[in-house]
Amino acid sequence: MDHEKGHIKHYLELHFIVFVWGFTAVLGKLIDMNALMLVWYRVGISLPVLALWMWWKKIPFGITGRQFLRYLAGGWIITLHWIAFFMAIKVSNVSLTLLVLSSGAFFASLLEPLFYRRKIRLSELIMGWIVVSGIYLIFRVSDFHLTGFLWALLASFTSALFSVGNGLMAYENTGTKLSFYQLSLGFLSLTVYLLWSGGLDYGVWGEILPKDRYYMLILAVVCTAYPFARSISLMRYISPYTVMLTVNMEPVYGIILALLVFGEDERMQPMFYAGTLVVLAVVLWNARIKLKEGENRG
Repeated sequence: MDHEKGHIKHYLELHFIVFVWGFTAVLGKLIDMNALMLVWYRVGISLPVLALWMWWKKIPFGITGRQFLRYLAGGWIITLHWIAFFMAIKVSNVSLTLLVLSSGAFFASLLEPLFYRRKIRLSELIMGWIVVSGIYLIFRVSDFHLTGFLWALLASFTSALFSVGNGLMAYENTGTKLSFYQLSLGFLSLTVYLLWSGGLDYGVWGEILPKDRYYMLILAVVCTAYPFARSISLMRYISPYTVMLTVNMEPVYGIILALLVFGEDERMQPMFYAGTLVVLAVVLWNARIKLKEGENRG
């Protein structure tokens, strides 16, 4: 009974984190800044918060050379994910971007067996395909933005790749420490690219409206530092596939928030919401299966 209660607690915390991530898309649409600089400021502001938390908790900063290379790869992947995510939102809208992100469960069902050297589970493939079918229903009744779709698809794949990869590293360090180094290395890599391409615009912070600065602070601290670190720690108890499938609730939360904030700009036809309910049903189905199995790490 205590074991089951522990799992329920972890699932509830994960859903709260996913709800916070759903708000990320709304903030990305509200902040008047290009995707690259948006990611640069988001990560740059969140890093001191993570560093202070590590100092407060007396978490040692040292890592090995092997860990450095692995964290560098993770930093590149999550940075690319966020760039693709915000690019999709900028060129299309919040609702469509978030729904394409739901295909991450299908990518995770293919990637996780490769990383963990286990057989592909038929149930995971079936659930992944059902999610893809839900997305297909949505696009049949929605305006199709090819560029936005491709950016969102890249965001979905990199999200799955990042989750599965971090599932292997969740035990070697705390989620905060792992997050700090991945974000630091991703931030440095993005800074080098922006300097090389001439895209680093320090003055953009002074040009945005004061309300956008508050939005950015919320995005960096509330929607990045805390959930990013904690979601990695939860992978000690929940499999990457289940994390990825639960992230499919992000569209549900995000669409509701987008409707409240943007109104008619985000309102869709009934079939769009039917597809969203398909995604929700799969998430609940998977959670029930995992709880029955008494999952440790999937």
